[in-house]
Parts: sequence; structure tokens; C-alpha cells
Amino acid sequence: MINGVINIYKEKGFTSHDVVAKLRGIVGQKKIGHTGTLDPDAEGVLPVCLGRATKLCDMLTDKDKTYEAVLLFGKTTDTQDISGTVLEEKDTSLLTVEKIEECIRAYIGEYEQVPPMYSALKVNGKKLYELAREGKEVERKARKVQIYDIQIKKIEIPRVTMEVTCSKGTYIRTLCHDIGRDLGTGACMEELLRTRVSRFDFKDSLRLSEIEALKKAGKLMEIVMPVDQMFSDLRALSVDSAHAPLAYNGNPLKARFLHEKTETLPNMEAQESDHQDVPKDGIRVRIYDEDGRFIGIYCYHEKRKEYKLEKMFWDQEELRG
Repeated sequence: MINGVINIYKEKGFTSHDVVAKLRGIVGQKKIGHTGTLDPDAEGVLPVCLGRATKLCDMLTDKDKTYEAVLLFGKTTDTQDISGTVLEEKDTSLLTVEKIEECIRAYIGEYEQVPPMYSALKVNGKKLYELAREGKEVERKARKVQIYDIQIKKIEIPRVTMEVTCSKGTYIRTLCHDIGRDLGTGACMEELLRTRVSRFDFKDSLRLSEIEALKKAGKLMEIVMPVDQMFSDLRALSVDSAHAPLAYNGNPLKARFLHEKTETLPNMEAQESDHQDVPKDGIRVRIYDEDGRFIGIYCYHEKRKEYKLEKMFWDQEELRG
């Protein structure tokens, strides 16, 4: 079984579920999961987790993301993007670059965003988009989201191209809708490209056809990121063989059971500069066995002077392998 993460470029027209289904066929294994949906009309970075890396799915979904979007003033749609039914059209002749820039920049920071009806959020066990397709609209509570930065790339009224870096749970089409509402013309999202999810960047992403070609050439593992590399900024420790069974079963580990692991991951210099001989409360580390097999993420608790399991990536099948 393949264990790791592949940085996939989701093409327009595919759902995130489609990508997972197609990748299962390409690599020949069932245990695969994506890290947060992209709308069918959106493109860009979609990290996909395989094997034990599926335990990373929720962790990657929570990461900050960066998008490049094209906002179109003058149209309001039921889906808040250009694919929806037009509900209203308004004149945009009174818009100015100054007004647009001022309005957009006001959204940097925390704001209350009402999720769109055409979304995968569930209400009473049913997805909102399913209710929307039935012609039903339900009340949605506003949620706090964080817009870390908006870079305005180009303004050619009625269109604005902008780069948005934001927290999890942010709907870019709703951001476009809200900006249009504030300026009195209405707006929808015309295009969306996700350019970054955590450390996964657009320039390194691969289309499904490229991944299939690598699989046929026997080079698939060249583009699979190992699970532990996702935590390469954390100090790496090895548990001695006498106490390894404790780690395999997720038990707490005393600091004296552990020693520094010889590191080969990319952020080694940063790890060495941050190295602490005396562990500090709350410090997270990667734990390996003496054969170099990754076990999981542990967190140090000063009160008991021990490391406690935070996330297990070990599979007992490895001992039998």
C-alpha cells in the first residue's frame, strides 16, 4: 500500500470526489481521501492522502489556503459564481478603482461570513446544495473567517483579479458576493484557482493524466510525499528498542527513553537551531523507532515529564511485514 500525499492539480469539471475515484483506479488502492473540497468549476491544488496518510486529511483541511479569483461585478447568482442562475443584473458604470480597492481591503481581517446555500455543509443531516436544488432555502448562521491578505492583481471594471489568503471554511465566492453587495452592484465569482494549501504549491501540482503516466513508468513514488515529511519542522526523536512497544501502542514515553534521531528531511537546519536539550511543556515532536519507522506525533507534558501521543501514524501491520 502507498502511504503519503500527492499534490494534485484538480482540473475544471471534476469534483474532489471524482479526483479521489480516478486516483483509486490509477494507483490500485481504496484507502484514499482528499483534504477539502474544491467546487467543480474551480481549479488548482488538491492534496490527496493515501494509506496511513488519510489520517492527515482533517489536519490539512484546517490549514490556511491561497486562491486567485476573478470577481465579476454587476451579476448576482444563486450559487454566487458564474455557473449559477442570474438573479439580478445591475449597472457598474459608477464603480471606480478607488471605491473597489477600499471595499476589498476592508475585508482583510476577521469577518462574519454566511455560508452559501450551494455548499456541502449539512443541516439536519442534509447537504445545503441538496436543499437548494429542491428549491429550499434555510437559515445559515454566520461563521467567523479570517482573511489574512488580499492582493489586488488587476482591475478592469467590471472585473477584478485578486489573490486571497484565508483561513479554513472561507468561501471565496461568498467573499465576491459580499463585496458586490457592499458596492451596490452585486457580484459573483467568475474564476477560481487554488494556488496553495499549507506547503503544497500550485507550481508543483500534477494533473491526473501526469500521475497516470508516472505510475505506468514505475516512477509514482517520486512524487509521493512521505507522511513524516508533513511534520519536518518538528524535532525528530527515536525511542529505544526496549520501550518501542510502548510507542507502538500509543502509550506515554519518558524523555529518558528517547534520543535524537539522525535527520534527513529538508528542514534539518531549522530543527537544529531550535533544538532544546531540555524539553519544554507543549513542545511537539516526531517519534520513530530505531529502524527509522515513523510512529507518530507526541507532545511533551512538563508536569509528568513525559511525551503523550497526539496523533498515531503507526500501523501494527508494519511489525508483521
